[in-house]
Amino acid sequence: MLVDTHAHLNFEDFDKDREEVIRRAFEGGIKAIINVGTNYKTSKKAVEIAEKYDKGVFAAIGLHPIHTDEGFDYEKYKELGRSKKVVAIGEVGLDYWRKPEDKEEFKIFQEKQKEILLKQLSLANDLNLPVIFHCRKAHDDLIKILHGTAPSKLKGVVHCFTGKWQQAEKYLEVGFYLGFNGIIFKLNLNDVIKKTPLDRILIETDCPFLTPPDFSEKRNNPLGVRYVAQRVAEIKNITFEEVAEKTTKNAEKLF
Repeated sequence: MLVDTHAHLNFEDFDKDREEVIRRAFEGGIKAIINVGTNYKTSKKAVEIAEKYDKGVFAAIGLHPIHTDEGFDYEKYKELGRSKKVVAIGEVGLDYWRKPEDKEEFKIFQEKQKEILLKQLSLANDLNLPVIFHCRKAHDDLIKILHGTAPSKLKGVVHCFTGKWQQAEKYLEVGFYLGFNGIIFKLNLNDVIKKTPLDRILIETDCPFLTPPDFSEKRNNPLGVRYVAQRVAEIKNITFEEVAEKTTKNAEKLF
């Protein structure tokens, strides 16, 4: 059994066949799916989907850094987070991928993302929930926050990890997990995966994105997590069963 710890079945890409995708996932050995919000609309949708299922489907709520212009309404998200199906705050974090070229504008851009991130970390602390982090081209800044101004008892995962081993070590030092998905077929993350203890790894799809190359479906879905688990097993020179068992336990422990 496997857990897809980061999916977006709450996105419009799945509006026509969402229930069928979830049914096939369960039949194909997926034990649980966490649908992750990127703003209030998709967070609310993730909760609505999760509440239709007695077990196996959960939600994370949060404002993705690329949507900071929408603003973060603490109380609205807090009310959403009261659902028993909400298991994390996310995805939240920092994203400097499409940054302003002007230095002063970039500084304002950075500070706005950091301000909203800290509000969401406070929400995670208030609701006693782990955090699902998105971080792109900003690992050093996120590490500084986690080692400094962030609430001290935070738990979480850095989803779709693409950083260096030295950065991975800093996340592991504060007790975080690293999430791996189909990006490992595009970038060489072998060294990081080899060095990261299996009990600190989570696997995910980020579907509908990052479809593994051998997956028969163009649009990624939770069944794609099997290919990620198999690749992690190959890189660490262990069995698929070991990866499946341990990453499932890791997901249950964190969420």
